Amino acid sequence: MNIKAATRQYWPTVALFVALIVVWQLAVSLTGVREYLLPAPLSVWNAMWFGEIAWGQHLWTTTWEIIGAFVMAAVVGVALGVAIAWSPLLANALVPFLVFVNTLPKVAIAPLFLIWMGYGIFPNMLMGALIGFFPVVINTAVGLSQVEADMLDLGRVFNAPKWKIFVKIRIPNALPYILSALKITATAAVVGAIVGEFVASQKGLGYVIVTTQSSMNTSVAFAALIWISIVGLLLYGVVVLLAHLWAPWAEGVD
Repeated sequence: MNIKAATRQYWPTVALFVALIVVWQLAVSLTGVREYLLPAPLSVWNAMWFGEIAWGQHLWTTTWEIIGAFVMAAVVGVALGVAIAWSPLLANALVPFLVFVNTLPKVAIAPLFLIWMGYGIFPNMLMGALIGFFPVVINTAVGLSQVEADMLDLGRVFNAPKWKIFVKIRIPNALPYILSALKITATAAVVGAIVGEFVASQKGLGYVIVTTQSSMNTSVAFAALIWISIVGLLLYGVVVLLAHLWAPWAEGVD
């Protein structure tokens, strides 16, 4: 995508963000709302860059948690999706169990992770993966199963073994489905990692938000939220780029 096409595609989004920031700044300035209730955008900007918070350390921790959660969800989700599509017996055994796990309230599970694994990055990664893996499982299984019958018949005509049909026909067919699910997982991993930090953490952007509640330093909390959104947007952008490189024929299909 060249610069002109990118500008044409994304300028409405940029314009919307600019308009919202301007309205936000005017609303705070004209109404005189207190800083601890709703800080002005300029206050949030100053908190992001010139405050006393060690943003680098917290940003690094949360970023690794999100990336780890995303990778875990992607690997486990694809593996389970392949298992479901490969064997009807495994599908009958796994699908009800996975639905049960997905319906569990994740906020209630987070304290259990604290008891089992203590403080650290890995429990938060696991929480993010737990929230984000289910769409990958379902989309992978659907993509591997919904293959045109003519393509499968062609493989059988050439006496291709089951594993080769999987590699040459089913997996390329499932790739757009998987990449579409990974876009969902990219945002779910962010939510899961922050939920984990809310419950049990000693550093990270979620930890910053929790600690600012007692001091009512709302501008710092808003700054942390913006940093979280930036990390999520970057991860989502990486997935979109991979989709463009690996499955350009499926762009626009979600």
